[in-house]
Amino acid sequence: MLRAGLGRRSRLCGGGLWRSPRPAAASGSASLRCPSALSGATASPRNGGGARGEGAPPAGASNVKPLDAVKILDLTRVLAGPFATMILGDLGAEVIKVERPGAGDDTRAWGPPFAGTESVYFLSVNRNKKSIAINMKDSKGAKLIRELAAVSDVFVENYVPGKLAEMGLGYEDIKKIAPHIVYCSITGYGQTGPMVQRGGYDSIAAAVSGLMHITGHEDGEPVRPGVAMTDLATGLYTYGAIMAGLLQRHKTGKGLHIDCNLLSSQAFKTKDGYIVVGAGNDQQFVTVCKILNLPEVSKDSRYKTNTLRVQNRKELIDILSTRFSEKATIEWLQLFEGSGVPYGPINNMQQVFSDPQVLHNGLVMEMNHPTAGKIAVPGPGVRYSEFAVSHPKPPPLVGQHTVEILKGMLGYEDDAIEELLRTGAVAQHEVR
Repeated sequence: MLRAGLGRRSRLCGGGLWRSPRPAAASGSASLRCPSALSGATASPRNGGGARGEGAPPAGASNVKPLDAVKILDLTRVLAGPFATMILGDLGAEVIKVERPGAGDDTRAWGPPFAGTESVYFLSVNRNKKSIAINMKDSKGAKLIRELAAVSDVFVENYVPGKLAEMGLGYEDIKKIAPHIVYCSITGYGQTGPMVQRGGYDSIAAAVSGLMHITGHEDGEPVRPGVAMTDLATGLYTYGAIMAGLLQRHKTGKGLHIDCNLLSSQAFKTKDGYIVVGAGNDQQFVTVCKILNLPEVSKDSRYKTNTLRVQNRKELIDILSTRFSEKATIEWLQLFEGSGVPYGPINNMQQVFSDPQVLHNGLVMEMNHPTAGKIAVPGPGVRYSEFAVSHPKPPPLVGQHTVEILKGMLGYEDDAIEELLRTGAVAQHEVR
């Protein structure tokens, strides 16, 4: 039904803005008015024209949404990805959430609090979605993902780099069958670099990025923000990047790969500093206990599930804190390397800007400022496969481009600009 509906829609509008875009110069504004792509004038619930299977609204209706008829294949879990796709769903996109049969998204078990038997955490970031349970480790399941990708506009995932490629679901694999796809990857540290195989949770990013170091009292211990700020910020970054990807595809006619990275967890004091470790599910908790050489803790009935660990949190944290305090931070980092459990040190600002992964990801951008000289500022947290965010312009001085804008955008002649300058209506900063 989904395949047939999409096929009819594509034939009706010749692709439209989102499906099979032509370069803007060739298509002009016609695709922007394609009824089945945006306004849904000829769409119905049966032909897949509208978001969430309800059919697109009639042309001119006040409830037309900007992403009506856009299909999002969502393989993300926990917070950053689901938050991003929820926003896309709010804007009218049809979001197909892929989950593991049985357990589903990890956060379905995160609590308390629960609303009945449902996790409040999960409920808060998963509205406006449809869920399909697929075992991607099964070859038939992987085939289903490829079939869904072929009829989707956007593919979003947050697996450790290389994991989906092992199943034939990496960007290069999907690109072959869906060259139009906007494929967005959300990871802890990016697609390449020295930390690429590490998992990432919000608190790990807050620690490694220095956020926890600068939060709290000046002489006190590092403090984790009360909400998952890095996850939420990455989710917003992801949403914006996907929107940019769709516009880029409209201009070029090609899909692209977007790389977003974070760069439920707990901070522990070590012999010489702090480390943050995140055990987001029961298996990861068992792994943590194994690394800490605390097998009896993983077998303790009080800590068997996430719910029980929350209920007995104080006693558990005391046990783990005692063990973490016995070794230096670097020793723990070496023990956790390759474990599959998200972890990281709490860095100060100097350590953040010299971190090998930060430098590798281009998160520090240098430029020459007209008065400040050479400066370094945080770079964008997103990478695009088809173009580079490079050669940044330094922040402008007040009125540095006044004359340029008046001439280039408004077509003012020199004498008119001189008059504006003379009367003080505008000002131009002369760069020396």
